[in-house]
Amino acid sequence: MELSKKARSTMIQKSLETREKFPISYFDSRKYIQHNVGLEDGLGPILQFMDNLPADCTQVTVCRAIEDGDYSVLHADYILGDWGSMVGFEIHRWEDDRIVEHWDNLCPTPIQKNVSGRSMTDGATEVVDLERTQSNKALVYEFTKKILVDGELSSLSNYFADGALVQHSPYYGDGVQSFEAMMKAWQADGETAYQRMHLLLGEGNMVLAVSEGIFKNKPAAFYDLYRLANDKIAEHWEIFETIPPRNTWKNSNGKF
Repeated sequence: MELSKKARSTMIQKSLETREKFPISYFDSRKYIQHNVGLEDGLGPILQFMDNLPADCTQVTVCRAIEDGDYSVLHADYILGDWGSMVGFEIHRWEDDRIVEHWDNLCPTPIQKNVSGRSMTDGATEVVDLERTQSNKALVYEFTKKILVDGELSSLSNYFADGALVQHSPYYGDGVQSFEAMMKAWQADGETAYQRMHLLLGEGNMVLAVSEGIFKNKPAAFYDLYRLANDKIAEHWEIFETIPPRNTWKNSNGKF
């Protein structure tokens, strides 16, 4: 039986730890486009990156995996040599059953859990409600556009059940009130803002929105993963990554 795209993506990420080279065959070296601006295009830089990671302090734990058409998405914990503990999202686009494009968003793992005692990767992992994929994606699209980009907080309660939200952000804790307070603080200081959404991917109850904006006055990529239940947002994970100056990029493809 053929492995799913998300299973093969998981094998690729685990190969950073295992040093197994076979999963690299899932890439199409003729077309591969890299959006991690710290890496050059092509498979050579990936292989070099793998070789440079010390075997005794490299670990990969894939916490969540979803698949949406030609895309696979992973949410993972890493220990990456000198970089230490990291949290990351990985997106692969497939064409003719090979990976032709890659995006990611990474940040250091916080030393402490958030105020509700949650880490950036714990929580629910099971993908269910496959029949609700499209309606869940539509809800997250509307939420991202109306609440995060346009800042229309008056309708915020419509997206949650009785103000409940399991929150994995390192910046605030559970509940819609905490989220609303953070949004109002962002609006007041003007240093953090969502500007537009670039990509929306989902499978069943899990939906990832990839957006662009500013974080503490620096260009940034926002990756927000939502778990939905009964047509409401129930749980949220995120990674914010600032985008370095263009003159430091090692490819010309850009973050998005």
